[in-house]
Amino acid sequence: MTPSTAYSRDLGDELRRLRETCTGLKGHELAEKLGWDPSKVSTVEHGKARASEIDLIQYLSMCGKDIDFVTNFKQRYQYAFDEYIVQVSGSLRTVAMAESTAKKITSYSPQSIPGLLQTPEYADGLYRMTGVVTEERIPALVQFRTDRQTILRRHNRPTCLFFVHEHALQLEVGSCQIMEDQYARLLFNTHTIRIVPANAPMAATGCVLWEFEKARPVVFSETNLAKVFVEDPGAIARTRLLFDRLDQVALSAEQSRSKLAEYVGQPREGLDDSGPSLA
Repeated sequence: MTPSTAYSRDLGDELRRLRETCTGLKGHELAEKLGWDPSKVSTVEHGKARASEIDLIQYLSMCGKDIDFVTNFKQRYQYAFDEYIVQVSGSLRTVAMAESTAKKITSYSPQSIPGLLQTPEYADGLYRMTGVVTEERIPALVQFRTDRQTILRRHNRPTCLFFVHEHALQLEVGSCQIMEDQYARLLFNTHTIRIVPANAPMAATGCVLWEFEKARPVVFSETNLAKVFVEDPGAIARTRLLFDRLDQVALSAEQSRSKLAEYVGQPREGLDDSGPSLA
């Protein structure tokens, strides 16, 4: 059986939601109508097995979907089990599902505060600074980012380790008050934050490693243009080497808290009334 991927699990979950909202049937009830073994519906909806083209047509037709919807879904599904998946920057489902099911999250953020730790005001300011999304989309994107952060408050929340480069702390996003609130959020966050000093020679791009209880690890990286999900074992190994290197050069958790404490209250110092500047 082909191993599941973050994308296959996401698309499988999309099928499950379609079954529930469009038919009201339980999995075994849909299987009976399709003439499938009940276990087949379960494995397809969990992204554990690749459905054939006929399987998808039968399943989606039972959900009342037309040919255009079926064609679009098949085009997406053909890449579901690839070790490298590239999505447009506006696609958000796969990220949210991977985060919500991960048992351990390790990330490196060289240029901005990690999304899971951003205040709403910082996230809003960052979207406006980059200028890659339209004004009307920003509130929804900020809300989505805020909603994702609920995983950190769950009783079974994932173990998280955030490596944050000091350059990310020095980038001024929005107003001085926004930055002070953001520093405070980092300082009092209950998850482990390790600051990579500004003079550390780290040229790597940002990435996240998601680890799961019963699925392969996934490396995630994004730019303003695309999101990339990687499950290639070689890429996973290289990512682990990067985090080993970060562990060597980053400040300890206690030193990182001391460094963050230096930043709290600092943004207002030395600023005149001309408004904030971008670092």
